Amino acid sequence: MTSAGTHIPVLRDGALAALGVRRGGRYIDATFGGGGYTRAMLAQPETRVLALDRDRTAVKAGAPLVEEMRGRLTLVEARFSQIEEIARAKDFAPADGIVFDIGVSSMQFDEAARGFSFRAEGPLDMRMEGRGRSAADIVNEADEETLADILYFYGEERAARRIARAIVHDRNLTPFETTKALAGLIERVAPGRPGDIHPATKSFQALRIAVNDELDELLTGLIGAERLLGEGGRLVVVTFHSLEDRIVKQFLAERSGRGETGSRRLPGETAPPAPSFVCEGRQPVTPTSAETAANPRARSAKLRHATRTTAPPHPLGARLARLARLPDRDKGKA
Repeated sequence: MTSAGTHIPVLRDGALAALGVRRGGRYIDATFGGGGYTRAMLAQPETRVLALDRDRTAVKAGAPLVEEMRGRLTLVEARFSQIEEIARAKDFAPADGIVFDIGVSSMQFDEAARGFSFRAEGPLDMRMEGRGRSAADIVNEADEETLADILYFYGEERAARRIARAIVHDRNLTPFETTKALAGLIERVAPGRPGDIHPATKSFQALRIAVNDELDELLTGLIGAERLLGEGGRLVVVTFHSLEDRIVKQFLAERSGRGETGSRRLPGETAPPAPSFVCEGRQPVTPTSAETAANPRARSAKLRHATRTTAPPHPLGARLARLARLPDRDKGKA
């Protein structure tokens, strides 16, 4: 396992440049993980950092850094959806910058007992907090249609219905309890071609997202960040797969008014709210070839960033909300 002192987050330098950390500023690291972003922000004299992580193992491991910083670092076990509430309670509003590093950390993947990876035998768990429904609960209890929806919409798995059907058939004989058992079934019913990613990759991603409600947490966190950032405050988000990036991209597109022109509105139609963010430069920012070579997990990373304006926060629109949730099967039924 990589220690907090040596862990270097993907796109760290790009994220720090986009944050523009300044002396004495107040910053929020929404995903403490191994502490890489937090340490880099604290390297600026007199900065204060509020760091969140829903994984209590990461929070516990960060305790020595909290002590070392003598009041400049506040570390809290919390989800993205709690960011606004906690920041206001801890006197971090308005914030000068907020950074999100989305997804599962290398440390979580590398610990077989957490059940995030199909490459090592472990319990079919995937809970970041160690509480609530596990991946095994979903796999063994959800109906076939729900399982197929999870695999298709959260994992973009084309063989979702075939895999869901096989899961329901096999679990009636023996419930799924381990990562290897589920990965083995997927390999059997939806084998990949040579050179492709492992056949279980997308299904495991989908289950992890469902277990941890990751997309809705991300969207709620972005809304909280919009409310917390002061004028000129920076929002920086690093994502690792297309579903996350789509939410961030659409959120910033709506908030920055990209694509809005007067000619696109009907006569008498209400004008959109003033942009709450400004997006500058070419985006997304992606890893260099050197970073990808050093860390293969970096290959899919994308960084998007924006600067807060003086405009009020926007309400949550239906289009954005739909991106974070499974489709409603009952919609349109009599």
